[in-house]
Amino acid sequence: MNTLNAKRIILVVSGGIAAYKAPDVVRRLREAGAEIRVVMTPNAAEFITPLTLQAVSGFEVRTALFDPIGEVAMGHIELARWADAVVIAPATADFLARLRSGLAEELGEALCLATSAPVLAVPAMNQQMWLHPATQDNITALMGRGVKLAGPVEGSQACGEFGPGRMMEVDAIVSAAAGLFEEQILAGRSILITAGPTRESIDPVRYITNHSSGKMGYAIAAASLEAGATVILVTGPTSLEPPTAATTIEVCTAQEMHEAVMNGVEEVDIFIATAAVADYRPDKQSDKKIKRDGRKVALDLVPSVDILREVSHSSCPPFTVGFAAETDDIERNARDKLVTKSLDMIAANNVGGSEVGFNADENELLVIWKDGMQNLPRAPKSRIARALVELISERFDLSNLGKD
Repeated sequence: MNTLNAKRIILVVSGGIAAYKAPDVVRRLREAGAEIRVVMTPNAAEFITPLTLQAVSGFEVRTALFDPIGEVAMGHIELARWADAVVIAPATADFLARLRSGLAEELGEALCLATSAPVLAVPAMNQQMWLHPATQDNITALMGRGVKLAGPVEGSQACGEFGPGRMMEVDAIVSAAAGLFEEQILAGRSILITAGPTRESIDPVRYITNHSSGKMGYAIAAASLEAGATVILVTGPTSLEPPTAATTIEVCTAQEMHEAVMNGVEEVDIFIATAAVADYRPDKQSDKKIKRDGRKVALDLVPSVDILREVSHSSCPPFTVGFAAETDDIERNARDKLVTKSLDMIAANNVGGSEVGFNADENELLVIWKDGMQNLPRAPKSRIARALVELISERFDLSNLGKD
């Protein structure tokens, strides 16, 4: 079945060199049966002319928010209501940043704010711009608001560099647009995700914690929302912006995270434990600041509650996914954890270096289940999260075969 047939699509073309592919995108979408309206940013017109896109779309191209003809009767609102989907290709770093900030100075941005239709962003930019923490934060935030992402891919770039940031090929863009009208892989599913570190107080000014930034957990929450799931995010202290479409519960200690998880986990289909929960906490907490007087101070540490084990050993556990942050023997340690904690799946990563894992914007995972495993090679955490969510969806569906 052709899901693009008779669909009304706005193509927003922003100002990057990949704009030269826009006419082919329009042509292929029309061949699939879609009706296209093209909107160009002022910078896009530096790379390709509106006349070219008008010729291939069959309709006048809009380039300005306050076009005297197009804005009769608030034309940009009418155009936003007309659309069944908005596709931004190419989506430059600048356009994504402005969209994340909710700006509406240009017509393309205003349409994305004014429409209730799904929005698909197809990034295209220099590989260093794509990997920059600001861009990755913008991507995670936009995914958390329901914006779909297609690409980018690795390849040669116009600047002469090689790496991630190249816009997907036209066939893949058309397939991604068609996917907007297909059932999302986690539609109707509910997921509880833990993220970030916990803090265990020593005294009123000191605590025990770890290097977790929460970036991986937040990216998984955003990817789960993108896949159609209802998401509860239980998060320790981070500096990140939670996905707006998620129900977010902020906690501090392992005990607080345990209580929040156990209060909600019986109602969800999938539990993903990405939080780096403190394994130990001080046996006693001083109610006054411990003063420095030159003497040694000894801390008695006791184990914190094992949230993951308690969930997986409950009477009716959800599909349970753990994380293993390891510095050595990654596969062996992860498999041991998979078995001893009775998990359905575990994602292991090496946190011994500085380039991936804790605080980094990239990650790589070894995902293991009872009778298989898959490596997710190094990539931005947003891309790793989407690949992991696809794997979880596949394994969850297989685990439920034959069940009522």
